[in-house]
Amino acid sequence: MGSAQHYWTPRAWVAGAWAEGVLLSAGGDGRWQSIKTGVAAAPAGTATRLGGPVIPGIVNAHSHAFQRAIAGLTERSAGHHDDFWSWRERMYRVALRITPAQLEAIATQLYAELLQGGYTHVCEFHYLHNDLDGRPYANPLEMSLALVRAAAATGIGLTLLPVLYMHSGFGAQAGTGGLREDQRRFASTPDSVLRIAQAVNQLDLPKVCAGLALHSLRAVDPAALRETTQAAALHGWPIHIHIAEQMQEVDDCITHHGQRPVAWLLDHAAVDPRWNLVHATHTTAQELAGIQSAGAAVVLCPSTEANLGDGVFDLPAYLKLQGAWSVGSDSQVTRRFDEELRLLEYAQRLARRQRNLAARASGLDSSAAALMEGALRGGSAAAGTALAGLAVGQRADFCVLDAEAPALAGIPRDHLLDALIFSSPGAGFRAVHVAGSAVQTPPASWQAGLVRAMRSLWD
Repeated sequence: MGSAQHYWTPRAWVAGAWAEGVLLSAGGDGRWQSIKTGVAAAPAGTATRLGGPVIPGIVNAHSHAFQRAIAGLTERSAGHHDDFWSWRERMYRVALRITPAQLEAIATQLYAELLQGGYTHVCEFHYLHNDLDGRPYANPLEMSLALVRAAAATGIGLTLLPVLYMHSGFGAQAGTGGLREDQRRFASTPDSVLRIAQAVNQLDLPKVCAGLALHSLRAVDPAALRETTQAAALHGWPIHIHIAEQMQEVDDCITHHGQRPVAWLLDHAAVDPRWNLVHATHTTAQELAGIQSAGAAVVLCPSTEANLGDGVFDLPAYLKLQGAWSVGSDSQVTRRFDEELRLLEYAQRLARRQRNLAARASGLDSSAAALMEGALRGGSAAAGTALAGLAVGQRADFCVLDAEAPALAGIPRDHLLDALIFSSPGAGFRAVHVAGSAVQTPPASWQAGLVRAMRSLWD
């Protein structure tokens, strides 16, 4: 337990709007004890005066840390058809080679970059469980602890989501089962992933917790899905699943189960507010209504979905239903939350040839406000802990804007958030705080560690 911290800022994003003269007080537990607005100046000797406007930290609700090692390395075509499935083959190359030490070095640099990009908590969708030969490590947490150490070093919050991955596809479930040889490091059972989650939660680290993930319906059979999710429900853990990202997955699910993926899940699993459906790109209006009715959330990863050619999620329809959603960096082609939110809105504009769709679908006048508030609300559910902004009881995560950055220079104060999200290049942050404490400037050794790992993996 630390000591109480008090901060004053000329303005902060509170309850969906800019508030003037804000005094923020965090308790020794790293959570907000009070938020006072209309405070004209910092109380002498008791509060730190922050050097710019303050926004809440954002939850990165979907991350594959090891894929930071392929960012920028899959952008050349061999002249044949190139899509998600061919990208996956290239991704497997690094998944099969990366060691625990390399994963820790890559994740440490990544998590530092995420903090610099305004993310203060990351949900790690973690399926690299086994050694290079596909055998369990002597310590089954070997790869998981590499991620925990990276989070501890950087100061970012972490929800580890050990992933159940049992089958290579729907057809394998009906036949001999099992994984492809190049998926050998992903192999897991309901018991193995539950043990990892339990062990991480028992570490009793203040900014680290664990939930559970199912890789996808194609990778998990119905009995295993029920077993793991029922156990997760007993613990109150968040549950994440890739779903309906690619049309091939939708078509294969119809062939195997007789239903589309989201429809099948809603009919056969106890989907509730703990569930987070990652991508859900190819969903019908009825399926979107079903997700909203169940209280579940969608996790959107706009930069990755664009990079992989997944398609465009129907955000306006979902926002009109008041559906919950969050945002994630996924394959790490970008590591800033404002870029993800910008791409989320721009994809809708390109698809519909209209502007400010998030604002109009949410009944607001600002697309930036609609996107920010949605990401805050959904992110807390995805992480399984209270991270929904500058409010009493939430973790004291925040970023201090550089109001003098070119992207914000001369911007009227009521439009700061609009400029932050829709004016590029990004404004950057003077400081980032997690649980009330400032995170350190990344030392050069972290990037050097990434470089060594990259050279070993790719040279």
